[in-house]
Amino acid sequence: MPLLRVVDGLTLADAHRRVLRPGQLVRGRDGKARRLPRWFYEVPSWEAALDTQLAPNFKVWEFLNVDVREHELQRLRWPRYLPMAVGLLAAALEVFRAEVDTYVHVAANGGYRSPAHRLSGPASPHFWGTAVNLYRIGDDWLDDEKNITKYARLAREVSPAFFALPYGHGLGETDDHLHLDVGYATLAPHEGASEENDEDAEPLQGGDADETETRETEA
Repeated sequence: MPLLRVVDGLTLADAHRRVLRPGQLVRGRDGKARRLPRWFYEVPSWEAALDTQLAPNFKVWEFLNVDVREHELQRLRWPRYLPMAVGLLAAALEVFRAEVDTYVHVAANGGYRSPAHRLSGPASPHFWGTAVNLYRIGDDWLDDEKNITKYARLAREVSPAFFALPYGHGLGETDDHLHLDVGYATLAPHEGASEENDEDAEPLQGGDADETETRETEA
């Protein structure tokens, strides 16, 4: 299985930074500001996307499968970029798949969407690579209240990390797929930082600091 290179989005060319917006603060439908991912897997080709596993039953291509609404840099050209936190989503989906004991099908545009995607509006977990839209599980199509509600409940039972949109026809609801996400998580590699260097950032001293303060107070 090929290993994907991890890249700092802040070091990418201007064109890619405009599409991915690494580290940018964006606001969601709930009015809360969240910081977009900074660190990405670099996927060099469609062959690599087909061959690279994120979990035993989920491969990279399933989270990069988009249509004409995605920006051309993430649709027509290589390399393409996928936030590192997609691994958290794939791990949770693997637990879910083990419970249902059958195939779990991700919809086109149902994985990662860049902030430049035409479906992009208020910040969505899809921008973080931590959301997925499922259209079928085994032989069950997820296009009615019974199946969407059934599998949403099951997902939450097998992993407390999952959030599922309820069935319905309004804002924040779904009637033709199952939306699952694991929140607005981001990951940084060991060799990387999650924030720009800040002179005010200090190392934590742990228990030693408390013990030193206690001794000085008692002296």
